[in-house]
Amino acid sequence: MILEKVNYPEDLKSLKIEDKKILAEEIREKIIDTVSNTGGHLASNLGVVELTIALHSIFNTPIDKIIWDVGHQTYVHKILTGRKNKLDTLRKMDGIAGFPKTNESIYDNFNTGHSSTSISVALGMARARDIKGENSKVLAVIGDGALTGGMALEALNDVGTSNTNMIVVLNDNEMSISKNVGGISMMLSKLRTKNTYVKANIKGKRTISKIPFVGEKIVKLVQRGKRGIKQLVIPKMYFEDIGFRYLGPVDGHNLEELEDIFKICKMQEGPILVHVLTKKGKGYKPAEETPDKYHSTSKFNKTTGEKISKGKKDYSKVFGEKLVSLAKENKKIVAITAAMADGTGLSEFSKKYPKRFFDVGIAEQHAVGLAAGLAKSGMIPVVPLYSSFIQRAYDQLVHDVAIQNLPVVICADRAGIVGNDGETHQGLLDMAFTNTIPNFTIMAPKDFNELEQMLEFAVNLKKPVLIRYPRGGEEKSFENSGKIEFGKSELLEKGKNVTIIAIGKMVSRAIEVSKELKEYGINASIINARFLKPFDENIFLENLSNLVVTIEDGTVVGGLGSKVEEIAIKNKLNISLKKIGYPDEFIKHGDTSKIEEKYGLDTKSIVDEIKDSLKIKSEIKVI
Repeated sequence: MILEKVNYPEDLKSLKIEDKKILAEEIREKIIDTVSNTGGHLASNLGVVELTIALHSIFNTPIDKIIWDVGHQTYVHKILTGRKNKLDTLRKMDGIAGFPKTNESIYDNFNTGHSSTSISVALGMARARDIKGENSKVLAVIGDGALTGGMALEALNDVGTSNTNMIVVLNDNEMSISKNVGGISMMLSKLRTKNTYVKANIKGKRTISKIPFVGEKIVKLVQRGKRGIKQLVIPKMYFEDIGFRYLGPVDGHNLEELEDIFKICKMQEGPILVHVLTKKGKGYKPAEETPDKYHSTSKFNKTTGEKISKGKKDYSKVFGEKLVSLAKENKKIVAITAAMADGTGLSEFSKKYPKRFFDVGIAEQHAVGLAAGLAKSGMIPVVPLYSSFIQRAYDQLVHDVAIQNLPVVICADRAGIVGNDGETHQGLLDMAFTNTIPNFTIMAPKDFNELEQMLEFAVNLKKPVLIRYPRGGEEKSFENSGKIEFGKSELLEKGKNVTIIAIGKMVSRAIEVSKELKEYGINASIINARFLKPFDENIFLENLSNLVVTIEDGTVVGGLGSKVEEIAIKNKLNISLKKIGYPDEFIKHGDTSKIEEKYGLDTKSIVDEIKDSLKIKSEIKVI
């Protein structure tokens, strides 16, 4: 096997092109084997195998720096940079991450996990290189989906006017997570269709140039006349007009063409954009046919492509179904997605109400701004975003929505720990950063039924609302759930020894804790907070114990624990308060259950914490 001999990029440089083609297939097989057992991002990695081999063959990494946008397509990069024997630990606790990590390898130049950031970062590194007088290449590898993000367009504008030596590699696979939308996608589609024109144009120039005496003059004359026409018919002029030298499109699975074009890049000055056409899921038929399903996948049977664990009902699906039913009765309800219709449960809504559904591409800021405009015009926009992506629209939440008190419903999907994707995707901050925004109401359901109730309540509230819910299914389904009332919590159990206040998915955990505490003669009051903001101060004060414990699937800084602490200080309460949640740090990747155990959010750890606080010995049980 060729792969056995390749451990680092320098090993590529002595390989013949035919050997590299064999290597590409061996890498594909290794990735399919690994991801079928660990889960992870499959389709995007299969699509960049040749591209990654070519980049590391031609450029001198790690001196030359490659910044991978989003970063979920770096499994090939990791295999080629000393980590192939660790690939079976992918996304596991203490294993290698599914994204670039600077503390993992000198070949990982920047931690990336969110879209549209690479060009800005690469430009910063290129400018630092120039200031320091160094001589290296800096490249940003960005997908066509990520190019719809405003940050990427802002960076392109800056790079184009900078005259800085820098290369942008546009990995154009016509597919982000969901189908690409918008003008940028249309422009790139036109560029793809003009590939044959460009090839014919080059061939024609060569033929005419060979005519004795007048050939070169004819070419120059025709070029001057054609330049104005080209601006009308060839969209590559967009990149050239903002200051880039445009090269491509090039077949992203043809190693000879890729290496040739990257050799040309190394000799050019100024900003360069290389347009590479790739196929997501390349080499694995199920992923080629349905790349969205294999974007991020759980374990699967690699022979059949079937998922090993069958999909169960989850919060995203419950949200989507309820929104469809609400929209049937209320024609003002509209839905907005940032290129994540399937992931956030909006697929059915998009089919049933296409005129009230808007996919804005990977553009969370625009999504919230658009929602504000719709709300100001009398509509009721519902915007489901992954919790960690809501961060990207913080200013819009404040400036466009909250200040004007507009009825925009933000749904924080994947709130709390999401596990294997690590720091960039953990949804731990949404309660803390929206808690500081005036006019926002913040809710979290304890089960599916309560999510449905909260969504119905939110679309009728006529105020800015954030509803947060976790990835996956409910931990426990509660038989009875009282009506949602603004700012009112729910008392689930009444006890005298400890008061436990929990929110969202942690309400189920609190019930389990209560059951175990009873074995030690400890009776707990269990409060389902429901609302972080406004917080139900009365139910808290009416059910006080000497020991109060808060449990939340978020950071304890600025969340539920901080809210209860503020109330205790304001009312000068003489209590012992234990805040159980995630500390003021970024949580690395790993299985959710193991992360909860590590940070003391599993049932046993919480029980032990309460027993220790009450000085109850472990061996003393009530018979």
